[in-house]
Amino acid sequence: MASIFTRIINGELPCYKIAESQDYFAFLDIAPVERGHTLVIPKKEVDYVFDLDDETYMGLHLFAKRVAHAIEAVVPCERVGMTVLGLEVPHAHVHLVPLVNSTFINFAKDKLNLEPEQMATLASKISAAFV
Repeated sequence: MASIFTRIINGELPCYKIAESQDYFAFLDIAPVERGHTLVIPKKEVDYVFDLDDETYMGLHLFAKRVAHAIEAVVPCERVGMTVLGLEVPHAHVHLVPLVNSTFINFAKDKLNLEPEQMATLASKISAAFV
């Protein structure tokens, strides 16, 4: 059975898309820890990020770098942090999280509750800044 991320890539489930290439896809996390929290995934469905072949692994990080620059252009932050957690969805992915102060990314804190319109506007602005 396809992962939830593969279903998003295939258009079976909605998302707030940021960017897409032939091999990678980026979209806003629907339970963000900060405004602009984005997931970046390879289109190739592989459970564990360190099981990706070298080319896909490197491509994922290069694509994520471009997405991070787009987030920085739109979301006021000191920088964008990146982390790999990946236990909840069996599809390799990285989290890009705007760091709004000098604290670390805290996935244990309460998630933000942004309205769909806020998510759509944010996704559109970051997408427009994606180069």
